Amino acid sequence: MRTAVALILGAWVLCAAAAEPRIFFDDFGHADLQQLARAGWLLRDEAGHPGIEGAAWGGPGSVSLVDDPAQAGNRLLRLAARSDGTPAGTRQAQVCHARKYLHGTYAARVRFSDAPVQGPDGDVVVQTFYAVSPLRFDFDPEYSEVDWEYLPNGGWGDARTRLYGVSWQTVRLKPWTSFNQSMQHMGSVQGWHVLVVQVGEGQVRWFLDGQALARHGGRNVPVVPMSINFNLWFSPGGLVSSSVPREYQQDIDWVFHARDALLSPEEVSARVGALRQAGAAWHDAVPPAEPPLASTCDF
Repeated sequence: MRTAVALILGAWVLCAAAAEPRIFFDDFGHADLQQLARAGWLLRDEAGHPGIEGAAWGGPGSVSLVDDPAQAGNRLLRLAARSDGTPAGTRQAQVCHARKYLHGTYAARVRFSDAPVQGPDGDVVVQTFYAVSPLRFDFDPEYSEVDWEYLPNGGWGDARTRLYGVSWQTVRLKPWTSFNQSMQHMGSVQGWHVLVVQVGEGQVRWFLDGQALARHGGRNVPVVPMSINFNLWFSPGGLVSSSVPREYQQDIDWVFHARDALLSPEEVSARVGALRQAGAAWHDAVPPAEPPLASTCDF
């Protein structure tokens, strides 16, 4: 009887999710990286921006699926970035989903960390959750990005620990010139947090654990479809002077997007809870961009 009720509830939740906003959800309960790839995720292995020039992206252990030590039966997506203080000895990590997301609600439950799991602390490391379109050329007028960045050891000319929320207008990488609107949440946010961004109605709104932090507008609001990404990387010039290997980690419990629907953090939590309770470990009802856009994992 309980099994039948659970199946009925699961079918109802999935139908409701598809009938309301078009939802993408992944709780990273995949058995292995092959299953992660079948769910639409790309693992970066191409060199380039951002991070340390000459460093590699990917490699063994850079992206993994691990059991949650705090919750039996739960799985986590783990990113690991490693360095020995040299570009050749530095590896960064990134995963990307399809380039088909624009207006709507973006959310993820992420564990940030203030220190490496091994080796000396102090590197300027960047832990992220973001959506981005390709930068086709310097000052591309269609460039779009909304970006959570956690800087436990500071960065960008400021040594203070803080969480950034950045809505991008456009940028030139070399020499660096950027146009964006940002907010800063000062202090440590080590541990688990729910990050929510609403994109629509001519604005970008940022929420941390249900608390509204900022509202951005104007040209800083995305204008073209983006991919959903997580990455963990080292800022140029930010490696400490030590040859002792160190490793930083970032965990992701789940990620969620509701297309063309501006959901409150409470509504996001309710939908995620219902999907998980129904056993919907992965659900993708967000159609491809029209026309379809190539999905890459290189920025």
